[in-house]
Amino acid sequence: MASTDSRLHQPPSQKDAADQNFDYMFKLLIIGNSSVGKTSFLFRYADDSFTPAFVSTVGIDFKVKTVFRNNKRIKLQIWDTAGQERYRTITTAYYRGAMGFLLMYDVSNQDSFGAVQDWATQIKTYSWDNTQVILVGNKCDLEDERVIATEDGQRLAEELGFRFFEASAKDNINVKHVFECLVDVICDKMNETMEEESNLTANHTNPQGFKDSSESNGACAC
Repeated sequence: MASTDSRLHQPPSQKDAADQNFDYMFKLLIIGNSSVGKTSFLFRYADDSFTPAFVSTVGIDFKVKTVFRNNKRIKLQIWDTAGQERYRTITTAYYRGAMGFLLMYDVSNQDSFGAVQDWATQIKTYSWDNTQVILVGNKCDLEDERVIATEDGQRLAEELGFRFFEASAKDNINVKHVFECLVDVICDKMNETMEEESNLTANHTNPQGFKDSSESNGACAC
């Protein structure tokens, strides 16, 4: 996993961390094999910065970013997870409560693509049923080193029921769009859930859906 420096290991800025003026707060996780570029992806989105230096993330770290979507102020708590197997127990403990995942592989690394199914199984095992997932083929700038075709990534995403993007943290391709899409689908799912709950409440109050006889325009109610 590409990283820049020790900044990610520092807590969010006092302003971001203390900011309580928001409509929703979403917990998001970036997961995938080590070195696929998860940390670089987060830094590009949160700080618009990139460096080719590689420092493996130890355990798990996070950043906070506030965005405006659908006339709502949404505070994002974005967790950057270590990809190594030895940290798996630590990182999966953070899956519970996550509303969205970016499951990332490296288009120039066959092993990282082959591991996507295992990561998807972990999401299903440890997260909520309504968690939204986007499969991200990172490092699409490495076209000469590509070993995973775009069509293969799209096909796998469809099999898993995930949305799909190819992106590049280095060239800032689709980074913002990926996060915006994830936030939007979470919002859509929230709205669907609220509508379902509202309908259930209405049906419980009036289970047969009958109108009151006083609203029958004077027709006989017998």
